[in-house]
Amino acid sequence: MDSHGQNEQRIVWTVVGTDIGPLLLAATQDGLVNVVFHATDAVRERTLDRLASRLGTEPVEAPGSPLLAEAIRQFEAYFAGARRDFDLPLDWSLISGFNRQVLRELASGVPYGSVVGYGDLAGRVGQPRAAQAVGVAMGSNPLPVVVPCHRVVESDGGIGGFGGGLETKRKLLALEGVLPEPLF
Repeated sequence: MDSHGQNEQRIVWTVVGTDIGPLLLAATQDGLVNVVFHATDAVRERTLDRLASRLGTEPVEAPGSPLLAEAIRQFEAYFAGARRDFDLPLDWSLISGFNRQVLRELASGVPYGSVVGYGDLAGRVGQPRAAQAVGVAMGSNPLPVVVPCHRVVESDGGIGGFGGGLETKRKLLALEGVLPEPLF
């Protein structure tokens, strides 16, 4: 609590090394709020500035915080092939409306090792003609990997786009057994 008796928002963050490069993980007291690919110094700085602006407080580096420690453990297990699902509280405050609805459906309805088409996902949320809007929702996903936007592909068999880059999407799908491992 702050000096006025209000619950003060706290954002903690860390960077974890993975098979797809460094990921920035950020959390609030409500749960994991952001996962960011390619967490170089410049990306980290932009992300932390954006989080401070959106959530109203400066993020604090705290890899030992309980939520981040558990997130790190689960990410390590996922990339080692020992975990298929993430079991973390999620803070959905960076996304709203249709995008949140689509991402919640994706998180609960598209399991490890499977894929769904943009149009199919649109249909699942009652908007069968909104495939392009689903693509926008995937691009705005603040929690990639945990909310598995890499599992959304084109209906014609194409891989589709991906905010973390197509090589990253291919690696994630290969890890989950959807695609063969890249040869090089």
